[in-house]
Amino acid sequence: TSKKWIYGEIYVIWLGLNALLFVNIFLLYSNSDGYIYTRIILGPGLAWARASAMCLNLNCMLILLPVSRNLISFLRGSCTVRALRRQLDKSITFHRMVSYLIVVHTIIHVVAHLFNIKRYHEGQSHEAQELLMTLSSLGKNINESYLNPIRTYDTDTTKEVLISVPGLSGVIMTVVLILMITSSTKVIRKSFYEIFWFTHHLFVVFFIGLVVHGVGGIVRGQTSPSLSKHNASYCKDHLYEWGNVSMCPLPEFAGNKPVTWRWVIVPLIIYICERILRYYRSMKTVVITKVVTHPSDVIEVQMKKKDFRMEPGQYVYLQCPQISHFEWHPFTLTSAPEDDYFSVHVRVVGDWTNALKEIFLLCRKCITPIALDGPYGSASTDVFDYRISICIAAGIGVTPFASVLKSIWYKCCDPSKKMKLQKIYFFWICRDTSAFEWFADLLHSLEVQLTEKGKRHFLSYHIFLTGWSDIEAAHIALHCDEKRDVITGLQQKTFYGRPNWNAEFRRIADSHPCSNIGVFSCGPKSLSRTLSKLCNYFSSADPRRVHFHYNKERF
Repeated sequence: TSKKWIYGEIYVIWLGLNALLFVNIFLLYSNSDGYIYTRIILGPGLAWARASAMCLNLNCMLILLPVSRNLISFLRGSCTVRALRRQLDKSITFHRMVSYLIVVHTIIHVVAHLFNIKRYHEGQSHEAQELLMTLSSLGKNINESYLNPIRTYDTDTTKEVLISVPGLSGVIMTVVLILMITSSTKVIRKSFYEIFWFTHHLFVVFFIGLVVHGVGGIVRGQTSPSLSKHNASYCKDHLYEWGNVSMCPLPEFAGNKPVTWRWVIVPLIIYICERILRYYRSMKTVVITKVVTHPSDVIEVQMKKKDFRMEPGQYVYLQCPQISHFEWHPFTLTSAPEDDYFSVHVRVVGDWTNALKEIFLLCRKCITPIALDGPYGSASTDVFDYRISICIAAGIGVTPFASVLKSIWYKCCDPSKKMKLQKIYFFWICRDTSAFEWFADLLHSLEVQLTEKGKRHFLSYHIFLTGWSDIEAAHIALHCDEKRDVITGLQQKTFYGRPNWNAEFRRIADSHPCSNIGVFSCGPKSLSRTLSKLCNYFSSADPRRVHFHYNKERF
């Protein structure tokens, strides 16, 4: 229960702030003396519109922070609290959640104002109540301020909305938000990335509209000097005394000053600095030193870049101008910090990766321009912060752990380097035998090195094959008695089928009954959900007993 609270506390705080702000502003506009006359015209639409607008300010302030990669990476590297680092790893999820709430508050705001415009228009009708007609007629004489922005019943409300700054900016923001949300669906992002990229960058238009939206001051309230002279609670029931200087002088009204810019100015400055830094780093030359083609349509790209520093498990964004000037794709670094190069392994599965493979194959001896942004921190960088760690990969999801295992190999070679990590369990699930080939050499080197250093039990790896042909099955059966595995060539034999995760977690929990164990995974959502539940299930309620801490790779 405590672990679930840790994972959800940021969402609880965020939703609590939204609820508190909404209720506070709703009650303010429902009960404030300055808005008695405004409520008479608009009814409850006033409070709904203003409360949702204030929550939009809060969420638009937050929406840019989770996608400021350098800020998140800096905070992650500076934070010593594991629970907070895990929350930072979920920054994109938080970004999505904030965007959903922006949509909800936008719907409330738009619907409320549609009713408000209708009520403003009805206030000019000859059939309106006397007080409503009196309030709507204010401002027709010299030195009078108005309350109702619709000046006559014959006014075309649609045209009035479109020619006003608040109305036009509101329409533009709503259209932009619809485009951004609809183009953010998984289908569009996977199949038409450039559509997603272009429409998402309409956020610039959205924020401009957001800042200028309140300039018109259409929703108006009674001014403070007027309140001290004109008691609305009394005067609204004594219309015959309106104009009497001593009793009910004519009320004066004014719109609120725009405040949205105060909410969003700091996040905007942070994000602008973020983009400048990204651009500066992407302009530095990247030299491709080697391209290796591996089985299962995987290509390894080895690169060098001046002043490039990395940690195990970090990731970078790559862009190839020959393919697209706008597409940036995240890839985990598969090299170790101790290597004299850095590398990524790219699985060829889509249009962009297919195009990248063709370019590399055609230009093995020519220069292929590549832009790079990063590196950025990820969950796998915390593997070394636990005494016991479990790394679980599915398919190409093994790439974050390639860097980790390579770094372990280097540290084992250098006795001067001390590690907190004392035991690592590595699970890898693959569908076909060819996927093992590019990674088996690393495991073999690590296996030999650990044996020579007397640390054979430091790494416990379990490789699972989930798919095989009849010919492969016959070959495996024929060589099953050999000392080394027939597929990988390693001492540890390959398992066939899927892991029994309950049995695996129970065995590890029994082997380390009083440990904090880090669990790191990179794979499909179904696997992630299973592992997250198992971590909670096998963690003891007693703080002195075993605890599994789940960490998922997120890009």
